[in-house]
This record gives sequence, structure tokens and C-alpha cells, in this order.
Amino acid sequence: MAHPAHALAERIGAPRPAALLVLLGAAATVGGALLFQHGLGYVPCKLCLTERQPYYLALPLLAAALLLPRRLAGGLLALVAVILLVGAGLGAYHAGAEWGFWPGPSDCGGGAGPAPAGVDDFLKTLQATHPVDCTAAAWRFLGISLAGYNALIALGLAALSGHAALRALRGR
Repeated sequence: MAHPAHALAERIGAPRPAALLVLLGAAATVGGALLFQHGLGYVPCKLCLTERQPYYLALPLLAAALLLPRRLAGGLLALVAVILLVGAGLGAYHAGAEWGFWPGPSDCGGGAGPAPAGVDDFLKTLQATHPVDCTAAAWRFLGISLAGYNALIALGLAALSGHAALRALRGR
């Protein structure tokens, strides 16, 4: 009889459950970024917006992997793993720039928020908006910035996707 934890790992490593978990994780990551932007007033910098692109590419591929036969799903999961590894690299680059390990892009600064309707709205917008540039972490938790968390999340999702892809392509 298999150990319950081993059985759970086997089920999660199958293509469809893995695709669903990675899809939910990717959607939650983008949703969190959008919450910080639209709900909390943090204006994303150029790198922040670039870090979202791998997720935007991965989401429809993951949805398709849920519907396709095992081997095709495995191929899509492999592609998603590579895409999310690129995302992890972008997050690590951004986090490194925030820590001053290397310079960030020279053309990176705080983005523009919505145009205010009047002077009162403009003053309210100034109080609610927290513009950042690529080298200044707008928010940290346990010493890790949003870019750092993005790197870790993307790496974890890439690992899960890659593991499931290998299992699917090997026929297990």
C-alpha cells in the first residue's frame, strides 16, 4: 500500500492536476499583482509589467493542457515550464536590481496612473498612488520584494509544470 503523501504526489504530478495547480497559481499571481496595482494604488514599473508577460502566455496554454490528451498536455506543460523559467529569471533580475546587485534598466521608472478628472481628484490620486522605479522595492514581506516573490513563485510553478511534463512524455 502506497504512503498517502506519495499517492497525493503521484496525483498532483499527473498532467491534468498539475496543469490545474499551475493555472491556479499563475492566475493567483497575476491577480495579486493586479490587486496591488488597482486595489492598493501601486503603479507598476516597466519590469513589473514585463514580469507578467510569461503568465499571460502560460495561462491559455495551461487551460489547453487541461483539455488535451496526456502527451500533448505534457508538451504544453514543458513549454509552460520554459516560459515560467524565463519569468523566474525576470523576477530574479528585478529583485537583484532592487537590492543593488546590478543596475536596472536605464529607461525604467514609475508608470502613469489614470488621468484625474480635476484638482481634487489629482490630490487624492497623489495620496493613494505609490509610484516606484525598477530599483526601489515598493513593498517587502520578510525582506523579500514582490519581484523576489515572483521569482520564487515562477520557479516553483515551472518545477511543477516541468515535472508533470516529464511524467506525461515518459508515459507515466
